[in-house]
Amino acid sequence: MSKSIQSSLALASRLLFVAFFLPAGIGKLTGFSGTVGYIASVGLPLPVVGAVLALVVEIVGSLALLAGFGTRIAALVLAVFTLAASFFFHAYWAVPADQAFVTQLLFWKNIAVVGGLLALAANGAGAFSLDARKA
Repeated sequence: MSKSIQSSLALASRLLFVAFFLPAGIGKLTGFSGTVGYIASVGLPLPVVGAVLALVVEIVGSLALLAGFGTRIAALVLAVFTLAASFFFHAYWAVPADQAFVTQLLFWKNIAVVGGLLALAANGAGAFSLDARKA
């Protein structure tokens, strides 16, 4: 595969992850009290701290991916965040049977997202990025 195609695919990958994470982070910011309540509802300690951490990871991570700056680290942080969130917020094994199907889909969708983020961390941002300018 040519470097131009690889770089274009890496850019598309970054933009698609931004489309996934940035609205979620902004939603947590604009609906902060709801986010805190949701975190508290699953029994996690310090829900305010968790909400702040989540919105910072999603917003800052998205902006890093958008610019292609610190892409490998941003992708790893988002991967760890998404993996952890999957177990706490999409625990399909712990919900009533009538909710298990959708919750299971959300869990495995997040696992696939983690896989994509790990691929981005392994391969980097591509030529259309600030990371490429530093190299």
